[in-house]
This record gives sequence, C-alpha cells and structure tokens, in this order.
Amino acid sequence: MKYHIEQLISQLIQQLKSEQTPDGSWNYPFETGISTDSYIIILLRSLEINDENLIGELTERILSKQEANGAWKLFHDEGDGNVSATIEAYYSLLYSGYVSKDDYRLVAAKKFILTNGGLEKSHMLTKIMLALTGQYPWPAYFPIPVEIILLPLHFPINFYDLSVYGRANLAPIMILANTKFVKTTKRSPDLSDLSIPGATDEFFGIQDIQEFISMIELDFKSLLGLPQTVQTLAINRTKQYMLNHIEPDGTLYSYFSSTFLMIFALISLGLPYRDPIILKAIQGLNAMKCKIQGNTHLQYTTATVWNTSLISYALQKAGVPSNDSLIEKANEYLVGRQQTKYGDWSIHNPGLVPGGWGFSAINTMNPDVDDSTATLRSISQLVQRNTRFHQAWERGVIWVMSMQNRDGGWPAFEKNVDNQLLNLLPIEGGTFLLTDPSSADLTGRTLEFLGGYTNLPKNHEVMKRGVNWLIHNQEVDGSWYGRWGICYIYGTWAAITGLIASDVHPKSPTIQKAVNWLLAIQNSDGGWGESCKSDLASKYVPLGSSNITQTAWALDALIAASDKVTTEINAGISYLLEAYNIDDWTISYPVGQGMGGGFYIHYHSYQYIYPLLTLAQYNRKFKE
Repeated sequence: MKYHIEQLISQLIQQLKSEQTPDGSWNYPFETGISTDSYIIILLRSLEINDENLIGELTERILSKQEANGAWKLFHDEGDGNVSATIEAYYSLLYSGYVSKDDYRLVAAKKFILTNGGLEKSHMLTKIMLALTGQYPWPAYFPIPVEIILLPLHFPINFYDLSVYGRANLAPIMILANTKFVKTTKRSPDLSDLSIPGATDEFFGIQDIQEFISMIELDFKSLLGLPQTVQTLAINRTKQYMLNHIEPDGTLYSYFSSTFLMIFALISLGLPYRDPIILKAIQGLNAMKCKIQGNTHLQYTTATVWNTSLISYALQKAGVPSNDSLIEKANEYLVGRQQTKYGDWSIHNPGLVPGGWGFSAINTMNPDVDDSTATLRSISQLVQRNTRFHQAWERGVIWVMSMQNRDGGWPAFEKNVDNQLLNLLPIEGGTFLLTDPSSADLTGRTLEFLGGYTNLPKNHEVMKRGVNWLIHNQEVDGSWYGRWGICYIYGTWAAITGLIASDVHPKSPTIQKAVNWLLAIQNSDGGWGESCKSDLASKYVPLGSSNITQTAWALDALIAASDKVTTEINAGISYLLEAYNIDDWTISYPVGQGMGGGFYIHYHSYQYIYPLLTLAQYNRKFKE
C-alpha cells in the first residue's frame, strides 16, 4: 500500500503543478449548475445585448445538462428533478431564440414543470427573476421593506442584522419590489402556460405577511415621519449602498446573483441600459465565464484565493518545500490579495485594521474567516524569513481572532450577525440567506489553525470558548453540521481536527462519539458519501455511493483521532487509491453549498486537494 500511496501523492503533486497559472494562482472552476447560465441569457436578452456567441454556447451547456425526463437537477440524487432549475432552463432556452417551444426537449421540460406545480412552486428567488422580466406578478408586499436601511443599529431589526450575503442580494430586491419593476422586450417569451389555474401561490412561503410588515412599519413611523419622504430617502440610500460596494470589475460584491439584481434595480431607478455602470457590471459577469468539458459556464464567482491557499498548503504538507518556486509564486499571489479596505465587517467589529482574505480573485472588501485561515496556513512557513509575510501574518491572525462571536464560535463573514428575530421573516431559504451564525466548520478550522500554527496557548480564553462552543453544539448522534459543505461529514471533520489541535484528548467522550459516528456511516467499499439532501433534512442522509472528497474528510478526522492504523482507516485509504482514477457521477457531485435547497457547488480542485492532504497525513503519522 505504501508504494501506491507514494505513487498517488506524486501524481497529485504533478497534476497541481501543471495547472498553476503564470501569476501563481489556481483558477479551477467554481461550478454551480445551470442557473447562472440561464440568468445571463435572460439578462442579455432583456437588455437587448445580443451576444450571440455567448448565448449560443450557454444554450448548448444548458441542454447538455437536461435529464431524460425533461428536467434539470441541482445534484445527482435529487429525485426526478428541480422545478426551479427546470423553469430557469426552459425560460432561458426559449428566450435564447435557439430552441423553440415545440422542441421535444422543451415539451418534456414543460410537462415536468406542470406535473410539479408550475411556476407557483418555484423558489422565491426564481419568482423574483420571473416578476422583474414580466412572467409573474409582483407580490403586494415584500417581507423586508426598503425603509429598513434607515433604521439605526440599535433597533431590534436593522439592515446590518442581515448577513452580508443577504444584504448584497436583498438590497436590489428591496428596490425592485418597491418599484414593482418589469422589463420586457419584443422577444420576451410567454410563460403563462406554465402556471396552474387556481393554484395557491405562496410567494414568500406564507400567504399573509401583513402583520410582520406592520410591526416594522411602526418603527419607521415612530422614528421617521412622512411615508413618501421616508421611502424616497430609503431607496436613495439603498442605491448608494449598492454603488459603494461595486468591485473594481463592476460586479456587486463579486457575486453573480447580486450583480444581476443590481443591474435591474439601477435600471428601475432610471439608469439607461447602456450606462457605463451597467455595461461594466455585465462585462464583470462575462469575465467569470470558464470552460468545463468543452462547454462555457458562467461562474457564480471565482474561487481563486480559496483554491490557491488550499493547494499551496496541501502541496507543502505533501513535501513540496516552501522555498520551491511553485509555492513562492502561490504565496506571493496570496499576500498580494490581503484586503486593506474597511468593509461591512467593520460595523460589528470596529477599531480593527483590515487583515483578512476574500474568496475570489476580484473581491476587495468582503474577507471571510475561512479564506483567511487557509491563506495563513499556506504562508506560515515563510513568516520568519520574510518581513512582508510577517506583517501580513500578524494582521491576519489578529483579524481572525477578533472575529470570534460572543457565543465562542466563528462565523464566515461578520461578527455577531445572528439576530433570531430574522427567523420570523417569511423568506424562503432564509436560514442560509439572512444570518451568519457560528458554525462547526468555521469554528473547527479556526481552532485547528490557532492551535496548530500559532503560539496561542491552548488554555487561552479564545481557544477555550471555541472548544466549548463545539462541545455544546455537537449533535446527539456525535456529528456536527457543517454550513458551507455537505454536510455532517464536513462539520464533523472540521470539529474533530479543531478540537484535537486545541488539546482536547482524542479519547475524550466528545471525540470518541464523533469517531464512532463516522465509523458507523462508512460504506462497505471503505469510503464515505453524503447527500446534498442532508441540509434540508437537518440530518445525515447517505449518498448511496462513496465520494472521494468526503472520504478524504472522514479519513483525515479519523487519522487525527487515532494513535495507530485501524482496519477502517486502511479500508478508506484503499478506497481512495482504487477509486481515484474512476470517472463517474460522484466526481462532479457537489460537496459545497451556498444555500440549502437552491445553490450547491462543485469545486473542481477538491478531488486533488483533499486526497493529497489525507494521504500525506497518513504517511506522516503512520510511517511503515
């Protein structure tokens, strides 16, 4: 086995070396299904920007992803299909002009849509897109009135209680819902035959939201005065919020969805279709296209910093020296991406110098804890011999430590943004969109970084509070839920490795319970696999097959908790060695998530990074 491990490690290193870009980064695709491909077609046609090459290429990709029954899926085991994704694909293909309504593929898609409840059963965000392009009626009320942006921070609910991801998308939606903006063209398809006559429409998941709206409006009236004046002021401030958060490439926060919505929101306020702001935003979206198996895909964002930090770290763990030109180029790139702007994170964490890293190559004002600790791990070997790296390190470590929530855990983007009142909002997917609470994956990985790569004493209050958060948030079965991956395997891996790096004994009841859970869900072929269904079910749902990345996560956790090789660990390693060159649906199965039920991510880099890390860890700990 040792020979085969060394052979695969060498193969993985060579693969990653060959795909580094000239600037030192890795830009593997950030793949999120066909929604972005569909939306850019709808956007371009709505604005009568007829980029036929791009529209034609995206049409081909969307058609290539259609299932035999006419539907589109978010992930392989998602039953018969996803009604929202199928509506988005159907609409964009029709609007493209390259597929007609009587094409057998659209006939099959229409049948699936109608069989599964029609437009009325689509996701809230899909309905908003349909409403602003004239395919669906705007609701009378939106759960978050635009006036919320005027409320001070001390109010029970205010704009900055929303997560930064939520704010980025909801700011333009608040404007659009207020203006009831509709943009149609002579080419607009008619989707009225996708509605079910007499169907109950619950735009926001419940029928009557007036009581909640009235509660918020009372705050506005007591504070602000005349409704019309207040509304105008709120719209102007929301517009300015968007303009203030446009990245150098023209996108809003470097996210596809928020940029798409911002373009329509600005047009609804009178900006011409060919205004430089609009054109640059579209240019920024187009710049996020990539090729996947010969097809063009519009990425939701780029994952360049995340990919580069993880790959540089994995290569070093696998024995590539930190002074190798490969690593030096990567780490130079990463240090150059450390952020210097005071983003929204500073509202809840004032008085701190910027020092974090963001996720994408174009993100300059929205750092996150995960990318920051990943980058700091990568540059850790260079800190003592390079002044610039040392300064970046100090700023980064201080920033990460300062982001600890009051409950002891770590969030992704902002500190203490977990207002439970927001759970009253009838927003579909609100759990994933509205707040940024502590999570096991962020808390575990931050503890693993602080405990393994800094001189912070293990009994330091920051460490103790993080450990206590994990202990108190362990599931009854011994697992932890991971917010940004799929799902319980992901969270449990991060929690176990974080606790052990914090000097929690591997034989402690907390870790042993987690280990026993991982062993109980191991597949007969030695691997592990978890379904995307876990996030909405709020419990572990097996995938039915093993997945290379999830197997590597589970193995890494077991190796960290074991003082000797076990039969189960060897079975997992054997699975990695045997399955690595298999090319089936499990390779492209999404193991990252953005929004449960609507947004899953296939990281093309993970199939290299995590097996490499796990095999290197196995070799290091269990030298034969």
